Amino acid sequence: MLTEKRYEVILKCLNEKNSITVTELKELFGISESTIRRDLTALDKAGKLVKVFGGAVAVDSGFTTVEPSVAQKAGVNKEEKSRIAQYAASLISPNEFVYLDAGTTTGRMIEYITEKSAVFVTNAVSHAQRLAAEGFKVHLIGGELKGTTEAVVGNQAILNIQRLHFSKAFFGVNGISLRAGFSTPDYSEAMVKQTALHQARIAYVLADYSKFGNVSSVTFANLEEADVLTDRKPPESFSGCKNILVV
Repeated sequence: MLTEKRYEVILKCLNEKNSITVTELKELFGISESTIRRDLTALDKAGKLVKVFGGAVAVDSGFTTVEPSVAQKAGVNKEEKSRIAQYAASLISPNEFVYLDAGTTTGRMIEYITEKSAVFVTNAVSHAQRLAAEGFKVHLIGGELKGTTEAVVGNQAILNIQRLHFSKAFFGVNGISLRAGFSTPDYSEAMVKQTALHQARIAYVLADYSKFGNVSSVTFANLEEADVLTDRKPPESFSGCKNILVV
């Protein structure tokens, strides 16, 4: 079968199933695994699909409605998160007023922050504890504590944040999509993120490669409203986005 015909069949399968494995395609075409991987790589670069470990998913096919716990997320893509976090921490300048969103990647920033004159605001209890233990001045936003992500959310948190003005803010995210922007599963947490982002002069979203093409339940910002710090070049479909920085 000609290469272009294989591409057509692969995309048709993804349109029907949203995901497909290398093994399935190998059996379907009766060709080598290396050839299948080359096909998937070519289609990924063309923005036609998103190549993942063991196969591919359709562009924007990932949809999440459940927020994993902090413990569940902590062990995922650890090296990538550390690299992103280290770069993000280096962006903090003297005497800045910084918002640090709840999340494992933003939390990873704390071990790399060296600017002692900066003042931090966070809605994450664990972040506040660690910052205070390291000798940083930190303000913990008050409100309702969400158990799974250890984030403070709710109307009181939003009201508190609306009174503040941040020089820089750093956010976690569950999904990054051309269509849906930055998204997260929980409405209350999305509203806190949205409020803090709008109160920041410069906003950064910290996201490893796996977040691209995913859509979660609630959008908290459009794609152009923040700069994205990520660990490798995103899918070709995002090539027109000038606010994505590979660190």
